[in-house]
Amino acid sequence: MKEVQVSGSIASHCSISGMETESRIQNVQEATSQDQSTSSPELTPNRRTQTCCFCWCCSCSRIPPPKRPDEVRLPTAKDAITLHDIKPDDIPSAEEVRHWRDSFDKVMQSCTGRQIFREFLRSEYSEENMLFWLACEDLKNEVDKRLVEEKARLIYDDYISILSPKEVSVDSRVRELINCSMANPTTQTFDEAQLQIFTLMQRDSYPRFLNSQVYKRLLQ
Repeated sequence: MKEVQVSGSIASHCSISGMETESRIQNVQEATSQDQSTSSPELTPNRRTQTCCFCWCCSCSRIPPPKRPDEVRLPTAKDAITLHDIKPDDIPSAEEVRHWRDSFDKVMQSCTGRQIFREFLRSEYSEENMLFWLACEDLKNEVDKRLVEEKARLIYDDYISILSPKEVSVDSRVRELINCSMANPTTQTFDEAQLQIFTLMQRDSYPRFLNSQVYKRLLQ
């Protein structure tokens, strides 16, 4: 008789845990929709329309752009995982989410934290900052010299060239250093640019993320 009661108690506890997980997922999904619907159009960056950049990547240099081999692929907006796609087991605990408030580093050190913050950046039309940061991390881990050169060129075309719609905001000094190093790129070519973008996200987007409905719902 006692064994039956214990089994019933365990089943009840599992049922409650499952309901709590489903409730947290639903809260996060609702918060995502709310944040995206209230995003200000003023956050949309002005896209440049220059026809010539007078730099390494320019089409007027008469050097055809390198073809992208199948094995070289950088993170793109299509790869962004939405909060609706996060599995129940990957939903962070409220305690982990509270630690994200301690520092921006805590968010970036968490795989789920990066995914959720990336989704928040998408709602602010600045997802290219995270994509660039991730691409630089991927480049740092590459050991094949040929792939290092290919990935560096793709990063330049996608995020540094002023002709790119996903151009990130780096200062002229860093941009010039990158232009000069593109003749022989290395895994450290974009280190200073990556640091500037990290700092930009930390100072600009991170405080708004902490005040967003997504973050507040995750705390529940």
